[in-house]
Amino acid sequence: MSEQEPPKIEFPCPDYPIKVLGEAGDALYALVMDVMDEHAPGFNRSRVKVKDSGKGRFQSVTVYVTATGIEQLDTIHKALRANPIVKIVL
Repeated sequence: MSEQEPPKIEFPCPDYPIKVLGEAGDALYALVMDVMDEHAPGFNRSRVKVKDSGKGRFQSVTVYVTATGIEQLDTIHKALRANPIVKIVL
């Protein structure tokens, strides 16, 4: 079997989705908005989606940004993961 290569991303990449899973509450949403304002200014706030888990303990926050490069995406992921309420960043 040959290994499949991951898809190549061409930058700038409009509508790049970032999904953050973490502990439910206003703090998660505020954190995601703060990080995006700092590292992806001008992202479309009207497309932000918040979804609760079945039992309401966790939430996912999905945002769409214009990704400018790998460095920007790495910085966003590190900034989000630095907070203990964040469990996964996709």
